[in-house]
Amino acid sequence: MTANQQGFVVVTTTHESEEQARSLAAAVVRERLAACAQVYPVRSVYWWDAEVQDAEEWRIDLKTRAELADRLAGFIAGRHSYATPEVIAVPVVSGSPGYLAWVAEETAGPLRT
Repeated sequence: MTANQQGFVVVTTTHESEEQARSLAAAVVRERLAACAQVYPVRSVYWWDAEVQDAEEWRIDLKTRAELADRLAGFIAGRHSYATPEVIAVPVVSGSPGYLAWVAEETAGPLRT
């Protein structure tokens, strides 16, 4: 995964159940790979197994430093139930200084992965 190595990103993934999404979100934050995770329901329409799929999923948006994006992607991939989980990092181009300082501080702690 390539990410803006300066600054911050929002890493997004989805899960098939709220319980799995919340569990993964908590594990990521506990490991200090993200400062915050938001979990919410979405409806996904996608191509899989040679046909269009339509499913309810649970999206997780993870706020972190750009330099942690690859490590976070590996953490997600190693704990995900999907064969090909979505893991996308989007650069944060602007944000409130206090919030971004908080994200930096909360992800600067000792990483356990």
